[in-house]
Amino acid sequence: MPDRQRLASFQRPRGWAALLVLGLALGFTAVTVSRLPALALWPIAAGWLWLAHAWRWGDEPAASPPRRRWPWSLGPLILWGLYAYLAGSFGSVDLGAVFFHLQAGIEEHGGHGRLVAATLYTLGILAVLAAFIWLVRADSRWARWERLLAVVLLVGNPLLLGLGQRGAALITEDGAWLERHYVSPEIHSAADDPPNLLVLYLESLERTYADRERFGDAYAPLAELGRRGVVFEGVRQLDNTGWTMAGMIASQCGTPLMPAGLLHDSQFDPLERVVPGVDCLGDLLAARGYDLSYLGGASTRFAGKGRFYTDHGVARVSGRETLAPRLEDPDYLNSWGLYDDSLYDFTLEEIRRREAEGGPWGVIALSLGTHPPAGHPARACEARQGEHDGEDILYAVECSAWLVKRLVERLEAEGLLANTLVVIASDHLSMRVSAWESLIAGPRANTLMLLHNDLVPRRLRREASTMDTLPTVLEAMGFGLEHHRAGLGVSLLSTEPTLVERHGLKPLNARLKEETALQRRLWQGLDLPLTETPPGGAAAARPSR
Repeated sequence: MPDRQRLASFQRPRGWAALLVLGLALGFTAVTVSRLPALALWPIAAGWLWLAHAWRWGDEPAASPPRRRWPWSLGPLILWGLYAYLAGSFGSVDLGAVFFHLQAGIEEHGGHGRLVAATLYTLGILAVLAAFIWLVRADSRWARWERLLAVVLLVGNPLLLGLGQRGAALITEDGAWLERHYVSPEIHSAADDPPNLLVLYLESLERTYADRERFGDAYAPLAELGRRGVVFEGVRQLDNTGWTMAGMIASQCGTPLMPAGLLHDSQFDPLERVVPGVDCLGDLLAARGYDLSYLGGASTRFAGKGRFYTDHGVARVSGRETLAPRLEDPDYLNSWGLYDDSLYDFTLEEIRRREAEGGPWGVIALSLGTHPPAGHPARACEARQGEHDGEDILYAVECSAWLVKRLVERLEAEGLLANTLVVIASDHLSMRVSAWESLIAGPRANTLMLLHNDLVPRRLRREASTMDTLPTVLEAMGFGLEHHRAGLGVSLLSTEPTLVERHGLKPLNARLKEETALQRRLWQGLDLPLTETPPGGAAAARPSR
């Protein structure tokens, strides 16, 4: 057969364009949802076009084609487009995060740049749908087999797979495995003069950046701070702890954040309380007379942050709404809220006030300078780092690390850390950023370090999770815990094995997908369906308070 006949479909502009669109979409999806390098897009698209040429796709119409035929695969293709958008924006797709944000509230978010990406994705999906409709109508072979393709696309979509796993948890034989390991946080003893507490959450600033071969000196200011305290290596990320609220709840409550989700009769009604069924760090400290404050650069209305802290012992909760009017330059804001240099100025002022009033205090601050995809580096960093190009996340990492170091030094210079435990921690691992391929090239770990005059500086290698932060912080403050445990966590200052050390991260994630009893504990008070307590779970199912 002459080549010009075999290239017939490509010689028609509409056929050539449609096949090219489908090839590019296939390549883009493959590199977005997998660990393939970005350059793999082109050989995948080229392979698709070669197959189209070899098999003459789009050049074998049916003898009597229907006038209008709508492929069954259009719906599954849309779902794959949605999954590709989520994976392209965040690196991994966590259905727990989707459920929680829909329930807790997504107003006042700062991800307006995502709207442009969402528009481009929508246009791309429409182009794919149009191209696929042409292919099915122009080639009887695709018309015959595309219903099977629709089934394959549905079964293989991770979004639907995740929903199926959560639905299966409702009928699992043992949905209380994590609940049986849960220990209600209780303080049994305390030092005569327990320290104040400063917790600095660094948005997405994971310890993985400490690898100088991959990331240069971006983490160097934090590494320098770490030489003066206790640095924990190997703090992994469990499922349902990989976004800001989930990360803070994991580290302060010792449990993953399992949204009410499919267990809640009104799944998308706004939440009035956040994890009301468990005691967290703020509850424990407030009960011992601590005066607690929270400061964040972003809105406290986003994702239920304000509700969580006011529900759990924090007396003063400040975010963009209350801090932005206090700025000297009212225009010095980014899409999310305050830059980190402004936030840390307010944090310094808050600590001065708490120290002047006397009594034990605790201050929690959440930065946003390294928020994906490119971060929001502060003006204070430009003099030492030059201008930001708007894309390089390592610039933002170095800026945020330096600002934290500067804040600690300013507090020390004023004598405000004389009896204060400083906790520096990432809230979760980073989502997709410019350094994504380097980040996922090896094992990843969260930042966790403790600074206090009574702590011997050292590096501790433990296989752990962010749930182990709560008992670790409590014991570093001199509080005694039964068997060094709180929630699902174990103090990393003890020799007790963590859940990750005993069972491994993958088995824990598998158990998490089946768990319902701990989920009901978290949301105690909501109208969750009652189920029989699984065998062996009766003792652990007692309310925590």
